[in-house]
Amino acid sequence: MKAIEITKPFEIKVIDKNAPQPAAGEALLRVLYCGICGADVASYTGNQPFTTYPRIPGHEFSAQIVEIPENDRGLKAGDIITCNPYFNCGECYACKRGIVNACHDNQTMGVQRDGSFQEYITMPVERIICGKGLSAKELALIEPFSISAHALSRAEVKEGDNLLIMGAGPIGLFALIKAKAMGARVAIADLLESRLALAKEYGADLIINNKTDNFEEKCDAFTGGCGFDVCVEACGAPVTFLSCIDRAAHGANIILIGNGKKETTFVHSIILKKELNIFGSRNSFTKDFEELIDLVASGKVDILKMVSGVYETDNAKEAFEALAHNDGSLAKLLIKFSEGDK
Repeated sequence: MKAIEITKPFEIKVIDKNAPQPAAGEALLRVLYCGICGADVASYTGNQPFTTYPRIPGHEFSAQIVEIPENDRGLKAGDIITCNPYFNCGECYACKRGIVNACHDNQTMGVQRDGSFQEYITMPVERIICGKGLSAKELALIEPFSISAHALSRAEVKEGDNLLIMGAGPIGLFALIKAKAMGARVAIADLLESRLALAKEYGADLIINNKTDNFEEKCDAFTGGCGFDVCVEACGAPVTFLSCIDRAAHGANIILIGNGKKETTFVHSIILKKELNIFGSRNSFTKDFEELIDLVASGKVDILKMVSGVYETDNAKEAFEALAHNDGSLAKLLIKFSEGDK
């Protein structure tokens, strides 16, 4: 079978390897579409600290079940599905408390272990999530959507809340989609007009271009000077985290999704003064996948507008290069491994 391998930074190629054989309790899956995550791009550019080489990337995917053991979940050969790609140890303190998404020894497909960028994979049956009739392209978008949805679940988001998102990349846009579905009034800020245009399509109540707009004035006008009830940091940059603290209302919730590497310096008494709640968010739960599949199946949101392009397997390097030099005009790129979409 074909697989896409990152041999070392900036070197990616299509290789031939033996198809896997399922162990007890595992299903054999034929991969249909894979999304390229920011973590995959970081592995390609050598900026992913958890990746070793060579590595098969990928954890955003859809697949068709080829063979599966008897199970009590109604899953059968031929079903189009997605999977939870975060492998947890089951023994650490976090796992024993049910916080499996933050396992001390978490192994995410495509990062700490080989991922989905291959024609066939095996998966434990309990990690398979029923697609409920969604298309293979939609199901390949559920994992990144779940990252944003899980983040919003960390803090109480109520109908009518004023919510600020810093960053209109794919994770910020997915957070926007979910927040609007929850009934929030959403402002979103970014430096790139192309990303903000897509945010407007997805129903943002206010878009702020931090290059050309007065950020503070626009935020104050939107909230009546009261600040935001919820602020979502989706960039991983010190300046955007500080903007969340500055624009948050007293008693507000701040949610950190962006995975940054730079230190942030600030006087922490502002957190006390405003009595802010600050939440970190990592990965997601299977229930997040299931809830989002139901949401997309309801027809209330259209996530396919997030797809900026689809590449054939043999052209994977072009896709990675495009994202490595993305000027903001690209949201999600998919790699097609097999037919099977509706």
